[in-house]
Amino acid sequence: MMTAEKSGADILVEALSDLGVEVVFGYPGGAVLPIYDAIFKQTRIKHILVRHEQAATHAAEGYARSTGKPGVVLVTSGPGATNAVTGITDALMDSIPMIVITGQVPTALIGSDAFQEADTVGITRHCSKHNYLIKDPAKLGDTVHEAFHIATSGRPGPVVVDIPKDVQVATAKYKKPGAIQHKTYRPQIKADQSLIESAVEMLAAAERPVFYTGGGVINAGPAASQILRELARITGAPVTSTLMGLGAFPASSDQWLGMLGMHGTYEANLAMNKADLIIALGSRFDDRVTGRLDAFAPNARKVHVDIDRSSMNKTVHVDLPILADVGRAMEDMVRVWKARGHQKNDLSGWWAQITEWRAKKCLEYPASTKEIMPQEAIRKLWEATHKRNPIITTEVGQHQMWAAQHFHFEHPNKWLTSGGLGTMGYGLPAAIGAQMGNPNALVIDIAGEASIQMNIQELGTATQYRLPVKIFILNNEYMGMVRQWQELTYSSRYSESYSDALPDFVKLAEAYNWTGIRIDKPGELEAGIQAMLDAPGPVIVDCRVAKLANCFPMIPSGAAHTEMILQSDQVSGEMDDEAKALV
Repeated sequence: MMTAEKSGADILVEALSDLGVEVVFGYPGGAVLPIYDAIFKQTRIKHILVRHEQAATHAAEGYARSTGKPGVVLVTSGPGATNAVTGITDALMDSIPMIVITGQVPTALIGSDAFQEADTVGITRHCSKHNYLIKDPAKLGDTVHEAFHIATSGRPGPVVVDIPKDVQVATAKYKKPGAIQHKTYRPQIKADQSLIESAVEMLAAAERPVFYTGGGVINAGPAASQILRELARITGAPVTSTLMGLGAFPASSDQWLGMLGMHGTYEANLAMNKADLIIALGSRFDDRVTGRLDAFAPNARKVHVDIDRSSMNKTVHVDLPILADVGRAMEDMVRVWKARGHQKNDLSGWWAQITEWRAKKCLEYPASTKEIMPQEAIRKLWEATHKRNPIITTEVGQHQMWAAQHFHFEHPNKWLTSGGLGTMGYGLPAAIGAQMGNPNALVIDIAGEASIQMNIQELGTATQYRLPVKIFILNNEYMGMVRQWQELTYSSRYSESYSDALPDFVKLAEAYNWTGIRIDKPGELEAGIQAMLDAPGPVIVDCRVAKLANCFPMIPSGAAHTEMILQSDQVSGEMDDEAKALV
């Protein structure tokens, strides 16, 4: 029996269905109308209509990060594609698997400056993992399958598939391809056994080891987080994490040091600085973690386990690079450790030192009975919700760092934030995507009053699809992180960092048929949070917090781990004069 020909649009939809796609986030336009017509005629894939293409990409990121499945975006040509670029770049920086399908003008018009034409392939060449311009409908199905393979294997990332309108209309045959074996892209999954053995022996001999974990552990799947816990248990070594890795290791563990880096804990950063062995697992030594490179972990030997070859020795020279899927590599390390009969080292001296650093209580904050401290608001939110194992998204700024510091995560895929790119406007659409992928979960976007306005129009998306997301705004009436840097490094010259003419968020919530709640005083926090949780649909909480609170600890830009500002009135004795001058 001969296979009937189908339009390119129908081939695309069938390929997506064959790949298990259940949700597509998008916005229609002229260059993708054939695809939208194909979507209209089927029921297997649900389309979520966002209000802006950037929001479609962030929603797809939230869906992907919370479910482990790739997110899918569909936008039109020209401004549709260019509006998606921020989210594509965000996904590349944070290793989020995402396929972005863009419409394009007909092939005969490419290069003619046609209406709504943009060089999407050229524009996205450096902000996507890979991209395609498809000119033959017969190649469309195989290309889409290959795009998913590239997006989800190795170090995950966004792949762009640009489809001219005439290719969507033209017909061809489609047959679901078998397993994808790309002729050149074949990530190494299994580590070299001799390197695993070397890493285990280095770990067994270390007196001051630390596991430095990142988002790669979460990307490796839930099993990887369990293996990390076993590796930490049998070795007794402390564990720290990047912003993107929170939840891979339980915050309730005695071995947890907290997040490291610019706004990490004193104990995590000092442990990294004084360690004699760092085992980097699915992390990439980015600048927010290392601080000043010449002062980063000067006496530590370094083992780096990562699936991305380009991350090896890119910023920090390591003694033992191990190219592999981090979950598989940790599994091998556990097996070799046990097979060789290694026991926990006596790390009592190391832990005694860590206990001294913990005694600094670096995350403490000034108490207040007159105004709500933002750290206290996060703490109360965690106390009220953590037993429900919520999914937390954030915008970007002070509130993001306070959430990372004071909302304690026990499981992976529950913390969704923009790390590498630091994209304001990420949190609300990411929460929408997470809620779509986890319809029964409690999803909360911890936001700032400035950042939430970047994609505030997505309130309408949540209303349309009856998504009960909650937005918890820490409203200090400033672009808080900008203001903090201006205070510390520009003599409090607050240039354009005050958010004047703010909306009434309660009335705005009601305008979109949400519930609006305002919390003004410390004594109202618990009742206000409970009212948010009791409301059946979407809720905005406008929590008015102290306007001039700063996020500490903080490593000033270009400073070393040992040069942390702990509080404005409490400075580490190890800071140099330049760092002290910032306080």
